[in-house]
This record gives sequence, structure tokens and C-alpha cells, in this order.
Amino acid sequence: MVHRQFGSIVNAIEKHKTARKAKREPPPRASVTFPPDLYETLEAIARSKKVSVAWVVREAAEKYVADEWPLFGRSQ
Repeated sequence: MVHRQFGSIVNAIEKHKTARKAKREPPPRASVTFPPDLYETLEAIARSKKVSVAWVVREAAEKYVADEWPLFGRSQ
């Protein structure tokens, strides 16, 4: 009996995960070219923080937008 209940719970969780994934739209993507010296600096920052270069760039973009347009700042 417990095994069947567990199977039902697992199935419900999987259906929920699948439904959530289907509803999400992929986030917008951008391709950026950096001068070599700037990219090296971004890599160094990423290494020191143990994150990806993409994370560093997203963080910088969020700070830039918050500084330039405070009303559109970070909502999280």
C-alpha cells in the first residue's frame, strides 16, 4: 500500500515539474564581444568569485540598469 502511494506521489511530482517547464519561456539571450583585456578581467573576477563569466556580466548589467534607471532596478 505504501509503495503505491509513493509511486503516485512521484508521478504527481514529475507531472508538476513537466507542466512548470512547459509554461516557462526561455530567457532572452544576447551575444557580446569584449576586447581581450576586458574579457581577461571578467574571467579573473569570475574565478575569484567562483562563478561564471555570464554571472559576472549579468550582475554588472543589473547594477548598471539600477544606477541609470533606479525605478527599473533589481526586483528580486
